Amino acid sequence: MSLKKLNSFINNKNCTLLGVGPMSVNCVDAVCEIANEYLVPIMLIASRRQIDSKEMCGGYVNNWNTEEFSNYVRSKNMNGMVLLSRDHGGPWQNNLEIENKYDLKKAMSSAKESYLTDIKSGFKILHIDPSIDPYNDTNTDIILERVYELYDFCAEQAFKNNKEIIYEIGTEEQSGSTNTPDELEYTIEKINVFCDKNKFKRPSFVVIQSGTRVAEMRNIGSFDSEIRIKNELAPEIQIPRMIEICEKNNIWMKAHNTDYISNEALQSHPKLGIHAVNIAPEFGVIESQSIVKILTENNLLNLRDKFLELAYESNKWSKWMVKDSKASNYEKSIIAGHYVFSLPECKNIFSEARENLKKKNLSFDSYIKNNVKNGIMRYVVNLNII
Repeated sequence: MSLKKLNSFINNKNCTLLGVGPMSVNCVDAVCEIANEYLVPIMLIASRRQIDSKEMCGGYVNNWNTEEFSNYVRSKNMNGMVLLSRDHGGPWQNNLEIENKYDLKKAMSSAKESYLTDIKSGFKILHIDPSIDPYNDTNTDIILERVYELYDFCAEQAFKNNKEIIYEIGTEEQSGSTNTPDELEYTIEKINVFCDKNKFKRPSFVVIQSGTRVAEMRNIGSFDSEIRIKNELAPEIQIPRMIEICEKNNIWMKAHNTDYISNEALQSHPKLGIHAVNIAPEFGVIESQSIVKILTENNLLNLRDKFLELAYESNKWSKWMVKDSKASNYEKSIIAGHYVFSLPECKNIFSEARENLKKKNLSFDSYIKNNVKNGIMRYVVNLNII
């Protein structure tokens, strides 16, 4: 889908576009089925930890590398409505770059190679995000210099490979609060000057902190909270000011970490004029909960417990914990579940579950995929996409 058609869809539907993290094969299949059935655009927003190039050893989602992931989605994307999107491309966004202690030069080079694979593999949207630096404190100007370098590389490679790329920019990590109008205006102005000077297409999306942040299995940001943050304007006051700046600059506002917020809050997004949102961990949690439920209901308790233990021992839940968390070991396992789906031990658990459930004329994968699909549909409906 071209940028022109995407723009037409947003305007005609008065909707907020949806970006879905490809948490698993079932999640990817659910997105493709919804997009094909309803003929609506949905972005599959792959982080570098989830999906990366063969040179960077792929990612934790189905052990896919970028090329394999792209080929799989294309085989399912009958009507061309699924948009392959790179979420949080940039230096140190792949665990290998952190673990191997890449310096800035090497991390930027690695990010460029990852982007090049994206471009060649048919990714449509690239999020340029150099907001992480494990070694130094950064500020907006330092991050912008890195944005320019990566943007220049991607624009040149897109031209060489005859690809139309939609760019998304973001200059800071999500905190659960909101940006200030001055910060936003400064960032957009600087990037527009850079693009115009180099005759590059301006970015189509800017990531704005809209008061959303995911922790454990809830959203702890200010957007959907009755409690206001001290010295900060409420999102329903601040966001329209941000939208005004975006519209003045002909750029779309994108909110990240919108998982778990209420239907009422979701319905407010098109009304406020928020152009797009990203959702990811919630769908991994839905899938893990579905796995546990079907195994429990069919008395496959040994397989259930093995899955929960494997997830818990991965320790992947730790990054999602709030300070002084009271989350149980079970909850931690559910949070971490999607990180272990592709491990050989987990695949053996799922294979055994399939065989047992097949004897009862039950489909393990269909049950899970349909639950994930229902979770995605909550957003598709409330964001006015259909």
